[in-house]
Amino acid sequence: MTDQSPPNYYYPNKMGRIILMAMEEVLGRNGVNAALNIADLPQFINHYPPNNLDMGLRFDQLSHMQTALERLYGLEGGRGLALRSGRVCFKYGLREFGPLLGCTDLAFRLLPLSAKLRVGSEIFARTFNEFSDQRVRVEETPETFLWHIERCPVCWQRHADHPVCHLAVGILQEALYWVSGGKFFSVEETNCVAKGDPACTIKIDKQPLE
Repeated sequence: MTDQSPPNYYYPNKMGRIILMAMEEVLGRNGVNAALNIADLPQFINHYPPNNLDMGLRFDQLSHMQTALERLYGLEGGRGLALRSGRVCFKYGLREFGPLLGCTDLAFRLLPLSAKLRVGSEIFARTFNEFSDQRVRVEETPETFLWHIERCPVCWQRHADHPVCHLAVGILQEALYWVSGGKFFSVEETNCVAKGDPACTIKIDKQPLE
């Protein structure tokens, strides 16, 4: 009999640890434990993945964590908490991955804003493509950057009538805030695999909000 189950894809333990630490900063330890119980992931309660690059967090496990937030706090509450968790993820991720990729180097920080957005987008996509099974492709138009997540862990095996990759949106919001030295940008998920689209697409305006 042929096994028809979907393949397993992974984040490295380091990324899983970052996500759970960020969730704890936003939700508190009890909130994270509640979400992990709802997600049927009790093995992570008070035992986050180790800080290494071994592939240890399955995409479906991350997706279940995000679903648990909506079950616990409702659609809008879960969305807000996922966005906030994503922003904190970037802070931890920059500390862990920034020196490896050169985006904390002075030469990068001194680039003009337009160049920093372009180079930063490519560096950030490369982080996921090199260190995880997530697949990201960046497309540039005259007014926007389009962040296409062609294999997305945030909504893995989910079905919804609206975009649900709020964690990814939050990460990009904070990345843009950091790259620009404190400016805010419009960041919106327009397509999502969970609602039947071929990829999750997040549209980023090149010009900051006033």
